[in-house]
Amino acid sequence: MSNVTQEALLKALSTIKDPEKGADLVSLGMISGVAIKDGHVAFAIEIDPARAKSMESVRQEAEKAVHALPGVLTVQAVLTGERKKGNGQGQGGHGHGHGHGATEGEKPLVPHVKSIIAVASGKGGVGKSTTTVNLALALAGMGLKVGVFDADIYGPSMPRMLGIDKQPDMTEDGQSILPLHNHGVACMSMGFLVPEDAPVIWRGPMVMGALEQMLRDVEWGELDVMLIDMPPGTGDTQLTISQKVPLTGAVIVSTPQDIALLDARRGLNMFRKVEVPVLGLIENMSYYHCPKCGHEAHIFGHGGAKSEAARLGCDFLGEVPLDIEIRETSDGGQPIVASKPESPHAEAYRAIAKKVWDKVLLIQSGKTARQTPKIVVE
Repeated sequence: MSNVTQEALLKALSTIKDPEKGADLVSLGMISGVAIKDGHVAFAIEIDPARAKSMESVRQEAEKAVHALPGVLTVQAVLTGERKKGNGQGQGGHGHGHGHGATEGEKPLVPHVKSIIAVASGKGGVGKSTTTVNLALALAGMGLKVGVFDADIYGPSMPRMLGIDKQPDMTEDGQSILPLHNHGVACMSMGFLVPEDAPVIWRGPMVMGALEQMLRDVEWGELDVMLIDMPPGTGDTQLTISQKVPLTGAVIVSTPQDIALLDARRGLNMFRKVEVPVLGLIENMSYYHCPKCGHEAHIFGHGGAKSEAARLGCDFLGEVPLDIEIRETSDGGQPIVASKPESPHAEAYRAIAKKVWDKVLLIQSGKTARQTPKIVVE
């Protein structure tokens, strides 16, 4: 067990100076968001966004200083800061948007991933992560090389759902993090770097920096498709990923009741606003089939997502029932597509996955190259 402490980390960082201010990062109060788990360390360096380029060397020095501490296995330092008005942000929305979201001299994001699908929901509690993990396993079952990126920094669930209880290793050169694998799927999540019950108390810019760096610094290798498990809502994370990552498309998960469909509609319209194709809607918890009497009950209503998809002019990808086996297998790290592949529920996920992949292939067959979408603020 690693004995890395916050005190030791801050002591190491106190040797790193801000070249412009002439004092060390700790005494200047520039270190925040420290997270330590079993030798894996993450922290933020707060800066003026205008200094991002000049402070990159300082960030690298800080990572090296912490990595030299006994017991430290991996280090993730991010530069973060509030953008000030009048810094040119109004030209082109939130920033760079070139190629794979990399600025000049930066390592590109996920360069060897052929297609990237965001799995999103307008609100929490609709089973988005359960849907993501089962779709990932269904796609892997089709012979595809699949990765899952858990973008829910505040509530990561992929480690538990994929049954992974360890920390990632570094590549031999120490420059990249290796994703973890189970059920034939590669995965990276903040949940691997912080204790399961520990809150991540980070402001928005810190989360955005961490997400971008995790995507850039993970050695995903060659993947046919990556699923991004998005946090619920339509906030900073969704906008940043939509702009920074060349998404092939997005899948919206909803339950049938009106309030969930209203939020799903917002999520769908957000992706359309940033020019990301919506591959379709999935109705989760669509019905409950009693295993004893065979009665089918529509606890949250039924068919709402299908009607909403028709109204909004997008595809309805399928429905998944409310069933305790789906919940128990996901919570136990053995999603139903892997643990009970012959079940009708696993078949439902496979049917949806096939529809999704067919739409991806259709997009890929187009003559226009994937572009990072532009965000326009009106």
